[in-house]
Amino acid sequence: MIALSDSLSLSRIVHGMWRLNDWNMSSEELRHFVHQAMDLGITTFDHADIYGNHTCEALFGNAVGDDKALRDSMQLVTKCGIKLTTDKFPERKVKYYDYSESYIISQVEQSLENLKTDRIDLLLLHRPSPFMDGHEVASAFDKLHASGKVLHFGVSNFLPLQFDSLQSYVNQQLLTNQIELSVAALEHFENNNLDYLQAKRIKPMAWSPLAGGSLFHPKTEKEQRLQHILQEIAAENGIDSIDKVMYQWLLMHPAGILPIVGSGNIDRLQIAVDSLDVKLTNEQWFQIYIASQGHDLP
Repeated sequence: MIALSDSLSLSRIVHGMWRLNDWNMSSEELRHFVHQAMDLGITTFDHADIYGNHTCEALFGNAVGDDKALRDSMQLVTKCGIKLTTDKFPERKVKYYDYSESYIISQVEQSLENLKTDRIDLLLLHRPSPFMDGHEVASAFDKLHASGKVLHFGVSNFLPLQFDSLQSYVNQQLLTNQIELSVAALEHFENNNLDYLQAKRIKPMAWSPLAGGSLFHPKTEKEQRLQHILQEIAAENGIDSIDKVMYQWLLMHPAGILPIVGSGNIDRLQIAVDSLDVKLTNEQWFQIYIASQGHDLP
């Protein structure tokens, strides 16, 4: 477990529910899978209201929501704020973001119903909006926190100024920023976001920590460079798969990154957990960073 605050700790590896609808599991199979994940020490489950065209939360809730002991042993994360153009909302002309007080509260109420729970451990605003009213967000957070429906808050895909702007309005401490991080995705290393989060002692969550699987079947020159160095370092360390190296590359970073594993295969979750025991040297970490950049450090 890794502490985000005095009152919230998440498992070092987080299980993401983005593709849950694609796993084609029955409720019984999903319940068994969740138990297996928790037996591995993965107790934090990451959702969003829109995942699976607004279906994944309910699939999860139908599988495990009636087991209070199980619920009390896990941490539920969900996100809100994106309005999709889907068959469920034919009246919408474009995808857009809504962070009005009424919408945030209504989506939390829907998530609670879907997940069959009385509380969300950590609510994230899914993406920064060019039309965000901090007063509206603050009012929503205050009401949700006072009612006990949301215990903690954070954001996703925010940049430092966007984070600071929102924090200046809300009374609750924003505990994390869920951002794309992998050996192939260095944006938040280069735009000072990771430096900012470290300065604030905020531990980020990493979505797509395996670069979408692209490095297992590389097509671009960058992907080929990365696969080569990952295979070389895996061989040097007696590691049987490059994904363990990719996970550990994130885990060893001093920012305290929490990778989100989005697989419905228990063996893939086992690999992520096994990566906690992998040890890389500082030089090997930089070999991977340089391969991703495509040029030496200055």
